[in-house]
Amino acid sequence: MRLPHTYREAFFSVSPMDAKFSQALDQMRVELSGVLSQLTPEMAETLMREVEAAPRVFGCAVGRSGFILRGFLMRLMHLGFAVYVVGETITPRIQPGDLLVVMSGSGETAQSREVLRRANAVGARTLAITVNPDSTIGREAQVPIIIPGTTKLTLAQESSSVQCPGSLFEQAAFLFLEAVVLLLYQERLGRDQGQVLSRHTDLE
Repeated sequence: MRLPHTYREAFFSVSPMDAKFSQALDQMRVELSGVLSQLTPEMAETLMREVEAAPRVFGCAVGRSGFILRGFLMRLMHLGFAVYVVGETITPRIQPGDLLVVMSGSGETAQSREVLRRANAVGARTLAITVNPDSTIGREAQVPIIIPGTTKLTLAQESSSVQCPGSLFEQAAFLFLEAVVLLLYQERLGRDQGQVLSRHTDLE
């Protein structure tokens, strides 16, 4: 007769889903840890420098990347930066010296690619967050930030992942941007929660 090894086993039955869920989390942790280990302080410094130097920051991304970039822009607003999302009706004309941040794992997203070209043409600064430095967006952005991961193109040189195409890049990009927000929060506001909350929406 097999004796229970843990309190949980003694009083609860362990379903097959328990093991599968734990395994899924472990696989994601291992993959994400491998990507995060390749990110450098210089990458964060580059993004912070570009954001702080720009009169205004514009963001362009679609799909899941769009949600992640919008979250980053929201935090920049909370920190006191002037930010806009490309495509919104209240977004003004971009001007020379403004910063456009484009996020595209593949670096070939059609809308983001054309927006980046337009921004380059008017003399704005352009920064791309992407997996592929050899992509159109990776090549044409003035400042490329390369985050390893997977994309919808599933290229041979991409990181290995059991997750859906793109997920690993999106997860790593989110944490990278959150780290940049934390650094700006510390340096710009000295972790003053009051200033952040004073800009937080109250129309919810």
